[in-house]
Amino acid sequence: MGQKIRLTAGDGFHLDAYRADPAGPPRGGIVIIQEIFGVNAHIREVVDEYAAEGYLTVAPAFFDRIKPGVELGYDPPGIGKGRELMTELQPDRALLDIQAGIAAVTSAGKVGVVGYCWGGTMAYFAAAHTNIAAAVAYYGGRITQYLKDKPRCPIQYHFGELDKGIPSSMIQQIQEARPEGLFYLYKGADHGFNCSHRSSYEPKSAALAKERTLKFLREHVG
Repeated sequence: MGQKIRLTAGDGFHLDAYRADPAGPPRGGIVIIQEIFGVNAHIREVVDEYAAEGYLTVAPAFFDRIKPGVELGYDPPGIGKGRELMTELQPDRALLDIQAGIAAVTSAGKVGVVGYCWGGTMAYFAAAHTNIAAAVAYYGGRITQYLKDKPRCPIQYHFGELDKGIPSSMIQQIQEARPEGLFYLYKGADHGFNCSHRSSYEPKSAALAKERTLKFLREHVG
């Protein structure tokens, strides 16, 4: 189990984060970037899972810049509120908090970033604007808005075949702009297929995506 810590961003802003340490010497560091629902139970579980795989792992609470302690449900009101917060939190401010998360785990060695939904897009953004060793983007549809930003590290992408918010044309757009990336499309999987707290959870796809993610991280982070 992890614990809540405080991070300080480059502009002096203080925000919460959830951190979990591996049982033994760390393989490297991982920053988990949340969905639009905050650092909720699912994200904390993800942090614990990557710590169990040997990584010093942290999930910054990005929405603290707007409203501290945000944890939203997956129902329509939660989705609506999450989108409002996401829109208000501009990428440049989120980047400051990603960098604070990176600083919190650099003692472990190389650092990778793994993001989900909005966090998947921000994982791509981090790959273009920080010196991380690798990035993994789960269903980051808004990546198409940032294709002018060239990644500095290897990136792995995961998409669900049934995700209406990220049609094949958008995935193709990303592939054409970034052909060096590793792209995976999961049949029968929808948006949020990795989250066991959502109705769209697809366990086989989630397990396969995690297996691929860990292999990728072993190659580039440690």
